[in-house]
Amino acid sequence: MERSAPRKILFVCSINKYRSYTAEKMFDGFDRYQVRSRGTEKGARIRITEGDIGWADMIFTMEKRHTNRIREKYREAIRGKTVITLFIEDIYEPMEPALIEELTLKLRRYIQVPDFPRNRQP
Repeated sequence: MERSAPRKILFVCSINKYRSYTAEKMFDGFDRYQVRSRGTEKGARIRITEGDIGWADMIFTMEKRHTNRIREKYREAIRGKTVITLFIEDIYEPMEPALIEELTLKLRRYIQVPDFPRNRQP
C-alpha cells in the first residue's frame, strides 16, 4: 500500500519567536506532517510570504488579527486553503509548558499531535 505524502502545516503568529515557533518545534521529527512557522510582522524571525501560503495544506493562526492580515494581504493565494484561528494569547515564552499544553489541547481538535517532552529545550 502506497503511503500518502505528509500534510503541510503552517503556524502563524506575530513575530515567529514564541507561539508559532513552539508549535513548529512540537512537530519536529513527526513524519505525519511537514511543518513551518512564520510571523506576520516586519520584525518577525521568518516573515510569511505568498509562497508559504501556497505551500501549506492547513494554516493555523494564533489570533484573529493574524488570520485577517493573511486574508487581506494574500487574498488570492488563500482561496481554497483551510485557515484556523486557535485564539492563543501572546502571553507565553517559547517552549513554555503551559503554551505546549494549550497548543496540544487546541490542535487536537483538527490534527494528530505528537507526544512532546515537556522538558525539551528550543
